[in-house]
Amino acid sequence: MNKTIFAEIYAEYSKRVFNTALHYVHNTHDAEEITQDVFITVYESYHTFNRQSSLSTWIYRIAINKSLDFLNAKKRKKRFGLIIGLFTNDEDNEIPHSFDHPGVSLEQKEATERIFLCINELPDNQKTALILNKIEQQSQSQIAEIMGLSAKAVESLIQRAKINLEKKLNRNEGL
Repeated sequence: MNKTIFAEIYAEYSKRVFNTALHYVHNTHDAEEITQDVFITVYESYHTFNRQSSLSTWIYRIAINKSLDFLNAKKRKKRFGLIIGLFTNDEDNEIPHSFDHPGVSLEQKEATERIFLCINELPDNQKTALILNKIEQQSQSQIAEIMGLSAKAVESLIQRAKINLEKKLNRNEGL
């Protein structure tokens, strides 16, 4: 891929990739890191892009996969920190969760953080469908293409995600 094409792709998609990552990780620093990883992958793998889907769909898939990989790595690191903590008295092993979303006012931060924490507890496919639909404002047909599913399957995922999210929010409300 030549640098001009890459610069055009980056200019067109970088904000969307950053916002998608931010909806998963809720932290600007982490979202920036994921965005970098996405565009490194785009640059290195552009020759494998088969054009069976649109470029935006391909980039969304990469962004979602990188975001999910990041979250899974963070969970593994947190579990490892908890295991190490069982055998040491070092409090520095704890991995803090920082909610730093630039689109959320200070007054709404606590409620929004609670909602996003519950969204993160959803299965990955439900979380992805919900984020793409409700936050990224993608149509069900666009989501189906991005996720490689039928529109009916996406509709079902969104409905299950809403039901599960409501249950989680209600359960956490009682705490």
